Amino acid sequence: MKPNFNPSQGMKSHYFVTGIDGLRTLAVLGVIIYHLLPNILMGGYLGVPLFLLVSGYFVTYQFSRQLKYGGHINLGHFYLKRFRKLYPTLIAMLILTTAYITLFARELLHNIRAVIITNLTWIYNWWEISHGQSYFDQFGGISPFTHLWTLGVEAQFYLLWPLIITLLFVVFKKLRNVRRVVFLLAVLSAIEMAVLYDPANINRVYYGTDTRAFSLLLGSWLGLAWPLNRLRPNLQVNSRRLLNIIGVIATVLTIVGFFSLNGQSSFTYRGGMFLYSFIGMILMATIIHPGAGMNKWFTNPVFHWVGQRSYGIYVYQYPVMVFYERLIKVGNHPLLNALVEIIIILVVSEVSYRLIERPFTQYQWSKLPADLQHVLETHHFSWQSGAKILVSALVVVIAFIGFCQPNRAPKKTAVQQRIEQNHQATEEHNKKIAKGDNVAEASGNTSKLQKQYDLTPAQIKAAQKLKITAIGDSVMADAADSIQKLMPNAYVDAQVGRQGSAAPDVIKQLKAEGHLSKIVVLNLGTNGPMTQDTLDDILSSIGSGHQIYWITAHVPTKPWQQTVNNEIKDLAKKHKNIHVVDWNKASQGHSDWFASDNVHMGPSGNDHFARLIAKAILTKK
Repeated sequence: MKPNFNPSQGMKSHYFVTGIDGLRTLAVLGVIIYHLLPNILMGGYLGVPLFLLVSGYFVTYQFSRQLKYGGHINLGHFYLKRFRKLYPTLIAMLILTTAYITLFARELLHNIRAVIITNLTWIYNWWEISHGQSYFDQFGGISPFTHLWTLGVEAQFYLLWPLIITLLFVVFKKLRNVRRVVFLLAVLSAIEMAVLYDPANINRVYYGTDTRAFSLLLGSWLGLAWPLNRLRPNLQVNSRRLLNIIGVIATVLTIVGFFSLNGQSSFTYRGGMFLYSFIGMILMATIIHPGAGMNKWFTNPVFHWVGQRSYGIYVYQYPVMVFYERLIKVGNHPLLNALVEIIIILVVSEVSYRLIERPFTQYQWSKLPADLQHVLETHHFSWQSGAKILVSALVVVIAFIGFCQPNRAPKKTAVQQRIEQNHQATEEHNKKIAKGDNVAEASGNTSKLQKQYDLTPAQIKAAQKLKITAIGDSVMADAADSIQKLMPNAYVDAQVGRQGSAAPDVIKQLKAEGHLSKIVVLNLGTNGPMTQDTLDDILSSIGSGHQIYWITAHVPTKPWQQTVNNEIKDLAKKHKNIHVVDWNKASQGHSDWFASDNVHMGPSGNDHFARLIAKAILTKK
């Protein structure tokens, strides 16, 4: 498709693309819904590339005009404008969040100074690579700052790109040559992501500026190839229709990506994210073009309202969700709680927009000394202003106290200590099983086991003979000791933070080493929902001839609890060799079985967990 632009018949430079607010709305909704309901919108994180595309386009479009007509970029004006928008909201969020943590979540003060300093210096994404948690770790100890990596990537782009684009124009002279180099850089960034991708640790490619630059660079290429001021508003009917069709298709594909592109799939990092960034670029091109109808279709009061506040919405979303979900068991009513969280996020963002973002962005800071002098001389100081200053000062003081606290890692909980101890014991036990050693309990302990697990002597004897392979996450790692005491021939492979998507490789390795028994017990779903492809891969990896006992998830603090459990029950209906071990149902009303997180168990809960597994297997034998 030709660009349909003419230097003598283009749009005026002050033309405002209202539909970009609609694109920002699509992006921020994708990200928020992903964070709230990852089981529904597993690819919602693709909203981030849309934000980066928009930044890349308008920044580069502005630079190309300045270089063409003025010969240089007004760096001072550009930096001042960008950072006047970025800093106030970011600083407010850092202060408010740190104050809340200081008062109500002190264990999150660990590394708080590093988090704040790296955010203020725009290098937080690089700090996250080596110190932060995975973006997709949505269970244990979630940081309310994780999402700010994006701001680091954008700010670094704002700092470096004016210098790089100027150098490109100096070296390559002609616009078409610069365009080619920019597009090549985008492709190289995507290739680097694919080469550096490590499924065991995706932080490097997910947070790295270099490996995420392709979205910014694709937007930049579009700013050079599809300049707004040269696009014709009056197109022939066929050209307009073609643009609209392409725009609609790109919109549909973008939404499909939101629902389907698993953030932990290798395809995502080996071309998938680049592909959807390219589709997003096409979508943005059709919205920008004044001759198409896409800009109008993406324009309405709701999109405008959200789009104008999208920065604040993005910045405040994670703290609201993290703190809300510490207090409320969202897993029991995920949709209702998601709606409540969205309302809170929008309210907080609106207050911030009115009191911080808009006033600080529009204020002429050169007038500050004169305004202060005027207030002091006239004593024009209302009680409302005094109250605002007092409250703000109190919040700042509390945040500063938290900032100054010694950087101590939070003490390990009883659950964490028990998991660490069990991990070593489980490995030793597994080695004995692998060697063929006799690991069964002495018959004299039968009465002790009978009392501990509330089973009959016959059940204890039968359980001692069971040969099973148990694969799971931290819940099973916690219960491993109880499982192997009751069923000493159980080979347990459990890992903290394990996602369902990691299970197929684990199963294949166990099978290759000869450790996959005919009876397979699965405890997957604590850390997130599983796609149908993941479920199919798990079953395919296990293969035929095995009886599978799948334990339901008990994660009342997370929205995917019911989704995971429904998936397990649906699988059992479709496959005769899959049996449901309904731990979620069995544990209802037994809060005394669980630790403070209401997910991992205490010693008594671990015994009941192991007992339920054994009874489920013995019932079917």
